[in-house]
Amino acid sequence: MSQPAENWFLTAVVAGMLAACASSEDKPVEANLLPTNYKQEILDTLSRTIGYPTNVREAYISDPALGPVGKDQRYMACVRYNARDANNHYEGSTDRIAYFYGGHLNQLIKASKEQCGNAAYKPFPELEKLCLATKCE
Repeated sequence: MSQPAENWFLTAVVAGMLAACASSEDKPVEANLLPTNYKQEILDTLSRTIGYPTNVREAYISDPALGPVGKDQRYMACVRYNARDANNHYEGSTDRIAYFYGGHLNQLIKASKEQCGNAAYKPFPELEKLCLATKCE
């Protein structure tokens, strides 16, 4: 093949591949899938957002349950913990609410008493055992 023909052929192949990708229909996301890996997703997020995520005390979590979010219903779970500050002092109990979309954590924000005041908490030992050092057991 000559150089212009090879360039045309290569361009046609790449264009065909891109057209195939663009024409594939994405399946709509089911908003209210039950989150199955919610504890690990919350742990991953807290390990990045708590200033000092090791030696957390009094950690509790609720099971995901459907609740009102604006005009919609979404799975949500509440988390309570007592983490240390930069001076190695415990800050006191903190409540956060986790919102899920499509079975995955979407937001983890501070919770009001109205949001998590009546949550059915259970112990969350995975958060208390969280360790980011290389020598953790």
